[in-house]
Amino acid sequence: MRVDFYGIYRPIAGGKTIEFELERGATLRDLLEAVVARFPSLRIELLDREGQLYPWIPLYVNGRNPRLWADGLDRLIGVADVLSVFSPIASGKINVEETRKLQGDETP
Repeated sequence: MRVDFYGIYRPIAGGKTIEFELERGATLRDLLEAVVARFPSLRIELLDREGQLYPWIPLYVNGRNPRLWADGLDRLIGVADVLSVFSPIASGKINVEETRKLQGDETP
């Protein structure tokens, strides 16, 4: 499985594209665990204390947002799938909606 890193995560991973080999039947959650196992400094960047993906981290599988899937991070992924992990700050703009939720401000 291929993981493409963008923004602040690229230097941590040491490049844009990193290949991961996981067992058949692996989930997106398994792939994220493999990512933070290989790059431990990404754990604090991507996951909270319970190991859950922070809501403000934009990531996509084959261009689709896994948060919109019924099974979310527990969806099976295949060897040809590509996970794209973007920095929460892109083009100088942070994910404002998620930041407001964390601060308790739901105003658009």
